[in-house]
Amino acid sequence: MRNLLLATAITLAMATPLSHADESKLPDIGSSAGELLTPARQAEYGGMMLRELRNYGYLLDDPLVADWLTTMGTRLGSNSAQPQQKYTFFMMKDRQINAFATLGGYIGMNAGLVLTAEREDEVAAVLSHEIAHVTQQHVLRGVERAQRDQIPILLGMLAAVIAAQQAGGNSSGDATMAAITSGMGLMQQRQINFTRSNESEADRLGIRTLARSGYDVDAMAGFFERMSAAMRGNEGGYSTPDFLRTHPVNITRISEAKARAEQMKKDTVLLTTQTPTGVLQERVNPSVPDTSSPLGGGNPLLPAGLQLSLPDNSLPRGATGQFDWARERLRVLSAPTPSELVREYEGLKRSQKNGLTDAQRYGVAIARLRDGGAGGVTQALPELLQLLQEYPGNLWINLAVGEAESRSGRHEDANKRFDTLLKRLPQSRPVALTYAQVLNEQGGVAAGQRAQAMLRPLLARSSDDPVFQATFARASELAGDSTRASEGYAEAAYLNGRPEQALIQFQALLKQPGLDYVSRARVDARIESIMPTVLEMRRLGVQDPEMSRK
Repeated sequence: MRNLLLATAITLAMATPLSHADESKLPDIGSSAGELLTPARQAEYGGMMLRELRNYGYLLDDPLVADWLTTMGTRLGSNSAQPQQKYTFFMMKDRQINAFATLGGYIGMNAGLVLTAEREDEVAAVLSHEIAHVTQQHVLRGVERAQRDQIPILLGMLAAVIAAQQAGGNSSGDATMAAITSGMGLMQQRQINFTRSNESEADRLGIRTLARSGYDVDAMAGFFERMSAAMRGNEGGYSTPDFLRTHPVNITRISEAKARAEQMKKDTVLLTTQTPTGVLQERVNPSVPDTSSPLGGGNPLLPAGLQLSLPDNSLPRGATGQFDWARERLRVLSAPTPSELVREYEGLKRSQKNGLTDAQRYGVAIARLRDGGAGGVTQALPELLQLLQEYPGNLWINLAVGEAESRSGRHEDANKRFDTLLKRLPQSRPVALTYAQVLNEQGGVAAGQRAQAMLRPLLARSSDDPVFQATFARASELAGDSTRASEGYAEAAYLNGRPEQALIQFQALLKQPGLDYVSRARVDARIESIMPTVLEMRRLGVQDPEMSRK
């Protein structure tokens, strides 16, 4: 029994991530956490996590939603404490209110958080908070403190266990368990304290990023209040004590966010501009350089007469104007079942005085379009065309109309619409992918060749995009390019968290007799890069369920 208790104490101590309470209210500029893992290794671990999330079906890989989230996140990241940091933003299907940041600048957000928000500024507030976790290396700092504190706390627990055993008597077992429980409680409290310190630091830095990006600084406190109300509703009116929360949403945190927002507004000037469509008001911090002004002049490294100017709207500020459409698309894509989605929209229609909003009408049309049946397309197309008359330049509606036209047999109208969009937005991932997917659905060699030619210029910067790889593979298959099709399907398998399947597909591709020298070299390189991942997974006993069935 004594040995068992000692073993239990050691196991619990070594298995629990430990942290010290960080009493400092300033960023830990001198932290050595960055020495634990190189930036390349952090990015590798972040990519592995993302692929595993895809493997288990947790991710929501929609081109329009991903483009909106990345646009917003990139804008915030460029105004953060480390604008040179590379960020990868992704959306989860889960409807719980949550967001998280991990190694390598990978930041995930649940669909439920967007559905709970009332405007884009609130979503941006959460993203800026998570970006601060990345810039301050909170994950690495936690690991570093865990490594540093494990041995002292472990020795303290062991000393308490030994002292209790030496005391003898009937109470020695109770004393031993009390020592273990006390040690575990100490570990948990220190972890919670450190987490709360990280949250406070991320709030302070995040609101600065929010202000620099042109978003409303009041949005952070507003969303905290909504989260708090939602959590109370989920808990039957009972609010968990603050010290037990790893991400506390409490009165203190909300009041601190409001105080920071008021201070930020004191440091800004409200500019009012008359425009043809109304009055535009924007808060500007005089201490933040205006990136839209011409460069040069004051720069001693440039000739005195040289003036460099940026293109108009190259660095936009504030909300993208796409939040309402993104939220409704997420509502459809994250719905557990079609019947639940129908009930949800019926509830919204009853609860709102003027019925469904235009964005919610778009959501209903998308739901019908995704139904797959001819009846759903027939119902969706008139609604989408009516919305398009009201919002002629809206990309979300235009893409949906093109899909509906193609699925209703009006291929020429759909392709003409997509060609116009592609000329207007030649580098748009949503336009290219949606158009290619529509062409793949139409089928035929000509459609495949057209999709392949359209996607090929974007191939170089889409190496980590499984949706793109699978779409390009299908287009290549229709076009008769079997080599490129096999490569694309293998890359999609790897990016979807199935490296062993990808390895087998690449190895099979090498056996094709018609493989040219360049393609063979490209496939050899991919096999060499994937093999270590497969070997490591085998060593850890991690198996692909589909491979094990075979």
